[in-house]
Amino acid sequence: MTSKEIRELSPAEINTKVKEKRDELLQLRLRKQTGQVEKPHQFRVLRKDIARLLTILNEKKRAATPAA
Repeated sequence: MTSKEIRELSPAEINTKVKEKRDELLQLRLRKQTGQVEKPHQFRVLRKDIARLLTILNEKKRAATPAA
């Protein structure tokens, strides 16, 4: 997902996507333990996607709360 696509989502949808990406990462780690990983670059891709989602979610939260 690109940042532009993520910014169009609501915070609830972003939380759902984070949960999905974390589940994918867990499944990939389990497959790694059994030696069934065909695309090892997916680890990096998933971690970056999760970080991107969380960063934009935090930006939205900060924009929603008034500065003190």
